[in-house]
Amino acid sequence: MALTTGTDNQALLDAQLELWHTTFAYIKSMALKSALDLRIADAIHANGGAATLSQIVSNSKVTLHPSKIPCLRRLMRVLTSTGIFTVQHRDDDSSGELTYGLTPASQLLVGSTSLTPFMSLILHGIYVSPFLGLSTWLQQHEHSDPSLFEMTHGQTVWDVNDHNPAFGALFNEGMVCDSNFIMDIVVKECGHVFQGLSSLIDVAGGLGGAAQSISKAFPHVKCSVLDLPQVVAKAPASASVKYIAGDMFESIPPANAIFLKWVLHDWDDADCVKILKNCKKAIPPRDAGGKVIILDMVVGAGPSNIKHKETQVMFDLFIMFVNGAERDEQEWKNIIFEAGFSDYKIIPVLGVRSIIEIYP
Repeated sequence: MALTTGTDNQALLDAQLELWHTTFAYIKSMALKSALDLRIADAIHANGGAATLSQIVSNSKVTLHPSKIPCLRRLMRVLTSTGIFTVQHRDDDSSGELTYGLTPASQLLVGSTSLTPFMSLILHGIYVSPFLGLSTWLQQHEHSDPSLFEMTHGQTVWDVNDHNPAFGALFNEGMVCDSNFIMDIVVKECGHVFQGLSSLIDVAGGLGGAAQSISKAFPHVKCSVLDLPQVVAKAPASASVKYIAGDMFESIPPANAIFLKWVLHDWDDADCVKILKNCKKAIPPRDAGGKVIILDMVVGAGPSNIKHKETQVMFDLFIMFVNGAERDEQEWKNIIFEAGFSDYKIIPVLGVRSIIEIYP
């Protein structure tokens, strides 16, 4: 056997580390899920933003068996190494007990604007389990075969939402909390896209979180939400937003502008073209102010750092489980023009997501 040099051995170890780091990456997700389930961020927040393990466990919201405190320490070691929490030794404590604090990431998991429902949705077993069968699904003959989600659960994600009340409630809560978070930024950073509008329909807008935000920031815009009857039936009473039962694949009521937040990524190109054609029928010509406002990912748009790019492509693989797709600019351009629109503008100021204005 040929002898290897120290440099060769280090290269082998580095390669092994790369494989291990990727293989065990799911542990980061499951550690975060545990933190959400145990409400660790809430406990730290309730203790003034810094807490020891004993203080975390003593919080009434944290349901942890005392025998598992050593295991909690190991969980927190992962969560601090991945940037979810901070850790430091207390200067006034000779016991050496560690104190944990909130980072900008975990600060988003507490309070009235918490993103916990959305993160809990994405990390729910119903969403995670399909990916254990990804390789099997990829071996199927046709892309038109049942989606990865359907192959796993025997029904579409929308059917699961309808037939599993607890999961359906989590889905709606997750979408609302995401809308509240991102729309607060949209109206500040991209408010100009709503200027001059007299009416807007939020298509497939669920319980109306986005429409409520738009209506609050721009009271001159008459906002409505179009969604399926079973969704509209659960919508909250509102004096500022009108809820309309309907199907975006059939027709969309007329409005000055159509808003699509995280809708088109759930559908393949052919379905997106159908939706966009119905949007085009619903709005006036461009010179009369008609347009469609899309809030979605444009892969490759925005910051060029590795974390940003990885998040976009991972989300693309994630949404593939319902046969959806996150699209790059050329892919967006293809469906926009095929639907009969004449022009578009991408505004990449929302992190991994962008605003896309398209014009008839």
